[in-house]
Amino acid sequence: MPSHRVTIAEIAASAGVSVPTVSKVLNGRADVAEATRQRVQQIMADRGYQRRSSGAQRPVGLIDMAVPGLDSPWVVEVLRGAEAEARKVGSQIVLTSTERAPAGDRRWLDRLATRRSDGLVLVVSEAAPQTVDQLAALHTPVVLLDPVGGGNPSYATVGATNWAGGLSAVEHLVALGHRRIAALSGPPQLACSRERVEGYRAGLGRAGIAVDERLVHFSDFCISGGEAGARIVLDMPDPPTAIFAGSDMQAFGVFQEAAARGLRIPEDLSVVGFDDIAFSELTTPPLTTVHQPLARMAAEAVRLLLDAGDGMPGPPPRVELATHLVVRGSTGPAPTIG
Repeated sequence: MPSHRVTIAEIAASAGVSVPTVSKVLNGRADVAEATRQRVQQIMADRGYQRRSSGAQRPVGLIDMAVPGLDSPWVVEVLRGAEAEARKVGSQIVLTSTERAPAGDRRWLDRLATRRSDGLVLVVSEAAPQTVDQLAALHTPVVLLDPVGGGNPSYATVGATNWAGGLSAVEHLVALGHRRIAALSGPPQLACSRERVEGYRAGLGRAGIAVDERLVHFSDFCISGGEAGARIVLDMPDPPTAIFAGSDMQAFGVFQEAAARGLRIPEDLSVVGFDDIAFSELTTPPLTTVHQPLARMAAEAVRLLLDAGDGMPGPPPRVELATHLVVRGSTGPAPTIG
């Protein structure tokens, strides 16, 4: 253990880089070579570096959260978890809706710079390219919740085991005798959308069932996306007997399309959702779904922000919380054909 507090200058000397480069690494700047970033972070961890507190870094009790919209029960669950965790430390959530556009317009950044913030949680969103450096200049920690793509490597991320969730949904349907299983998911640029479908593919593969690509559709996570996807696969000459929807909202859309066709759930069509939002057990029949711990994910994102504010060294953490299948009434044995 060092006998004195390690300084940035000592870290820079050990790493063979400049003090500004170490500062960039500490603030998550993207304009640092990855090998250099890793070397600096390793030296900080080895030498027990801790960032000094200063008046500019003292908590102000405000945590910003940018969400893609305010019209989803999914977002309500996320906000519930974030607000509960913030309340534990006497902080408040400042909410911004990006309306599904990249976060970080000029007015928003100006407000952030004027009033300061203890950190920013970006929910199923991404920062506009020019925003990354501007946030770093404000010394604002950022955590990505369900990140777009793979997430910016400079930021901590919190997600769920989407692949495992998709796998468990398909394994459940296969065990019920289903062989024609469709998969609907959200926008393909979202990592969670792709991972849920990859879990679906793995589940079919383990059962020795070939993937019929005509049964796989990406749209949006809304009811309309579920209706549109269900319409396509149910119009096929050999329609599926089960549909795995990438969100509960999509599953509700599948319910509506099935009702419009006179199909009974689960007698004619089994449906599995993903998220386990509050409404999922209130449908008729109640929805079988993959439980995603949304409130816990948001609480973990807030905790990571507060840790980042304390200047913790090392690479930004990547957190994945477990999903699990909740079996209700919307799934049943595959219908007998003929």
